[in-house]
Order: sequence, then structure tokens, then C-alpha cells
Amino acid sequence: MAVRAPSSRIRRAVVPLALCAGLSVGVTACAADPDEGTNGVGKLSAPEIEGKARSVADAAKAVRLSGTLVSKGDTFKLNMRLKQDGATGSVVTKNSTFELLRVGDALYLKADADFWAHDDKGGDTPTKADAEAADKLDDKYVKVPQGDPSYKQLRGFTDMGLLLDGLIGLHGDMVKGDRDQIGGVRTVKVKGGADGEGGTLDVALEGSPYPLRFARGGGAGVVVLSEWNKDFPLAAPSTGETLDYGKQLPRT
Repeated sequence: MAVRAPSSRIRRAVVPLALCAGLSVGVTACAADPDEGTNGVGKLSAPEIEGKARSVADAAKAVRLSGTLVSKGDTFKLNMRLKQDGATGSVVTKNSTFELLRVGDALYLKADADFWAHDDKGGDTPTKADAEAADKLDDKYVKVPQGDPSYKQLRGFTDMGLLLDGLIGLHGDMVKGDRDQIGGVRTVKVKGGADGEGGTLDVALEGSPYPLRFARGGGAGVVVLSEWNKDFPLAAPSTGETLDYGKQLPRT
């Protein structure tokens, strides 16, 4: 005995298909909403998305910043955990690697003996006296005097507000770009200029619209921003781990 579906059930199945097939916008009209389940910023204009991202970033209490920066011909690889009152992490340049720790205004630099014995341009072989002095600084936290010329530059790597202002700023007319994923989180791109020559910012479409990645214009580096508002311990190193070099660091 043949079993036939009721005509009303057939009509319910066929009518939606016919409607989608007959519409001039066909696939678009019946496709899933790309903003379904998101925080909604993908529907905003490019300047509005950038404004939302900057607003939540400015209000954040902590972030991890990692990636590569190119400035004045020098390349820096950063892996820093930052918050309003300090930071901890590492910086790698062409010829050296060092760690930075800032607690309030107290800034500490930690590196191996080779870092202290040579200048950043890979200068001459250090003298015996230089090598002996460098050995004493090996793997110790050296407190950077606030009057030392390097203090301001090194502190810049640990200043959350300064880094975010300098790294997520777009230049040129803002244009909304494609959707993407960063660390499994859906994002929408905002570009400075049609081709991103003024930088490209990926903004989270899930949860708060935090900036998750910034590609600087002109190939000047890419940084990833993660662990927003995730607190971390921050304390000055112990006396046994620290050397106070006085009013100025060694010349090298």
C-alpha cells in the first residue's frame, strides 16, 4: 500500500524553496545572517566600529600584546603583558634579547652577560674589565634610573596606554573590510584607506568589541592583542635578584 504525504505538508516544503528560487537576490535573501550571534558591531560603519574598539580598549585594565614592530629600520619582537600600573615581558631585537618589568615608576631590565658586554650594533670585542662587569649583571634585574637616557625609551615598551594609542591608530579614510577569525573569535576588519595602507584593525564580533590584531601600514609589523582584562601578578623583584646601578646604566 502506497503512503502519500498530505498535500498541505508538500505545500509547506515547496513554497519556501520556490520563493528563494524566484527572488532576484536568491542566495543572499535566504543565506544566514552573518551577524547572527555576534555583538552587532559588524553592522556599523567603519568609523563607528573603530570608535567602539578604541573605547573598550581605553577602559580595559590589562592586555597581552605580542608581535613584531618595525621602526626607523629596527625590528622589535614584543611579548608584553600590560596593565595600567606596570608590565612584564620580553623584547627581542636583531642583536639582543632582554626582559622588562615595571611596577609603578620603577623599571627593571634583565639580560644576559653578552647583552651588557656589547652594544646593540654588535661593536668591538669587550675588554676584560667590560666582560667582568657584564658577568655581574648576568641574569639580574638592573633598576633603570629615571635620569638615564634609556629610561623613557624602555618605559615606552611597558606603557599600556602609550602602546595602544600608537599601535591601533588607523590613518586615512576608514573602510570596512572582510570578516575573519583571530584565535577562534570572529572579527570584522577596519582598514585605513581602501587597501589598508593606513593599517588594518581586526575587531571582535563576539563579546566586547576588543581590537584583536593590528597590521601596521607599509609592512611595519603585526601585533596580536589578547587576554583583555585578564589580571596578572606584578611585584618588584627581590633584593637578591636586583642590582641598583646608581644614576646611570653602563655605557653599553
